[in-house]
Amino acid sequence: MDFKGSDTVPGPRTEDHLPHSTTAAAKIVIVGGFGVGKTTMVGSVSEIRPLTTEETMTQAGIGVDDDYGSETKTATTVAMDFGRIRITEQIVLYLFGTPGQERFWFLWNGLFEGALGAVVLVDTRRLEVSFEVMGRLEERGVPFVVAVNTFPDGPRYPVDDLRSALDLPSEVPIIECDVRRRASSRDVLMTLMRFLHSLALTRSLT
Repeated sequence: MDFKGSDTVPGPRTEDHLPHSTTAAAKIVIVGGFGVGKTTMVGSVSEIRPLTTEETMTQAGIGVDDDYGSETKTATTVAMDFGRIRITEQIVLYLFGTPGQERFWFLWNGLFEGALGAVVLVDTRRLEVSFEVMGRLEERGVPFVVAVNTFPDGPRYPVDDLRSALDLPSEVPIIECDVRRRASSRDVLMTLMRFLHSLALTRSLT
């Protein structure tokens, strides 16, 4: 677009402006394996038009990327997704969705910088892809909650069985969600914020 001769450059939409009541902001990272719903979650819950870096999947990924669900999935995140949501009138969360393909995991290091906490999205059809994801968060000391995205054809397990299968400590929350629904995604973020608050209280008493 050519802006020559124009005195103004288009800025953000009015609805994208940061509310004046905001006094605190936190960075939250949404992680998980390929195709678990990270882009969908950011898009469903963000108050602003989300920034996505999705590219069309090509033949070049065959034999390199996880091809689970490739018969219906036509695009994939190659850098990050970004959105924003107000939790209260004063607190804003900045949401960063990570790419799920292992060859893009080197980008996670930068996305984790300054993150207050994380949501690990899990697909019960492929629990094994969650282990390295959670391991990376634990290595960096980033607290997280686990959100089980309920796919129509995914098996349902009791929370205790999931906790055992994922080898999660008892204090790490596990919550079921449907990332297509804004209210459900918001509940996940509220669960994370309550967990982070409880951790902060525990640390203040020790």
